Amino acid sequence: MEEVCEERVFVERELTAIELFLPKIQYEYLDHTADVQLHAWGPDLKKCFEQVAIAMFGYMTEIEKVELLGHMDLTVSGTDMENLLFNYLDEFLYSFSTEPNFIARKVEIILFDKANFTIRCRAYGERFDLAKHPQGTEVKAITYSNMQVWDKPDHHEVFVIIDI
Repeated sequence: MEEVCEERVFVERELTAIELFLPKIQYEYLDHTADVQLHAWGPDLKKCFEQVAIAMFGYMTEIEKVELLGHMDLTVSGTDMENLLFNYLDEFLYSFSTEPNFIARKVEIILFDKANFTIRCRAYGERFDLAKHPQGTEVKAITYSNMQVWDKPDHHEVFVIIDI
C-alpha cells in the first residue's frame, strides 16, 4: 500500500464545548541514550495513538500554553502498524516544522482502520508562535528504533523513540 497523507491545512474557528474537552493525559517520557522515548497507553490503540502525538508536541513546548483555536485534519496510511505510527507522527512533525507550523493540544482519531493501516484524524491547537510558546526540545526525527505497538485485548501501549 502506498503511504499517503492528505494536505495539512489549519482552519482557525470557534470550537464547540465537546471539541474543547481535553482528555486525561496517558503518556510519559522515558530516558533513552541521547534521545527520548515516548510511551502512551489507553483503553484501545486509537487512544494510544492520540496520546503519543500529544506527548511529542508536549516535548516541543509547554503543552498547557497551546490554545484550541482551530483544527487541522490529516489522513495517513502505512504498510503495517509500526509504519503507520511512524508516518502519523512524522506528518505531525512536518506540519509543525513547515507551514502551517501547527502545534496540537488534542488529537481525535475519527477513523482507525487497522486492516488497511489508515488513520483519519482531527488535531486541535494553533499555529506555533515563539512569543507565546516556550521553545522546548527540538524533535529532529521520528525513529523506528525500538518502536513497539501493543494491541492486545486487555493491553494497549505504544513506544516511540524520537531523535532530539
